[in-house]
Amino acid sequence: MESFVREYLAYLSVERGSSPKTIEAYRRDLHDYTGFLNQTAVACAEAVSRDDIVAYASHLVGRGYKTSSVERHISVVKGFHRFLYREGHSAKNPADTVKLPKVPEMLPDVVSISQMEALLAQPFEEGAFGVRNRAILEVLYGCGLRVSELVGLELTELFADEGFMRVVGKGSKERIVPISGFAAEALKRYLEEERPALMKPGAKASPAVFLNSRGGRLSRQSVHALVARAGMFIGIANLHPHTLRHSFATHMLEGGADLRVIQEILGHSDISTTQVYTHVDRSHIRAEYLAAHPRGKLRQ
Repeated sequence: MESFVREYLAYLSVERGSSPKTIEAYRRDLHDYTGFLNQTAVACAEAVSRDDIVAYASHLVGRGYKTSSVERHISVVKGFHRFLYREGHSAKNPADTVKLPKVPEMLPDVVSISQMEALLAQPFEEGAFGVRNRAILEVLYGCGLRVSELVGLELTELFADEGFMRVVGKGSKERIVPISGFAAEALKRYLEEERPALMKPGAKASPAVFLNSRGGRLSRQSVHALVARAGMFIGIANLHPHTLRHSFATHMLEGGADLRVIQEILGHSDISTTQVYTHVDRSHIRAEYLAAHPRGKLRQ
């Protein structure tokens, strides 16, 4: 089984382009799964039955795993057995009819438009760091980027005159993201006026857009910290960069953007991932219905 696990992980890395973090997570989950099979005297892939996989799911529940964690483990197991069957390592796919546990829908945290206005209108410190931090907040919210995508941005990926940037997302997948308005203005000011001040004379120039005090690439932890500080200033505790991404998607949807467009900007491979934003706030749907439908309101 261990050799098949290595082959599967290599497939995910080379052919599917999965990130090192994803590969490591799969490695841990499959190590746990094969360990369980060894304890139950299932020695090879051909001997695994549907009941063994269901028993593993029950075993995870018994160990106190949350439903979402059980779902992740079983999803990894299903993908593994699907691979074994497709590659001819097993004559059957015992996981084919195993159902994933139903996870309660968790709606993403968002902030209101007025809160975002207050967040971006707050006074920032003078100098390069203040201008940089404002640009970071504007780009996170204005472009819907993940924090890893923001810190990974490089100068060669910016096409300001054309109004877009090339973003490298999960699984090293590239996508084009538009940038305009306040986000483009804040980024332009940072790049032209303050980024040069953060570069260290004599040191090798970093290709990163956002630099730290040493002239190197800004870390994700630093972005988390500055977003949290900005949130605290207007009374939002534990504000997270991903909340700004969620808010971008929600406000775009409420503003009338097509769900497929939002999916493309966010870099979601599956439209069902984007559809969660349709459940965040339905109040605008009723308002639009009442305003637009010819028989939506009784005549006075």
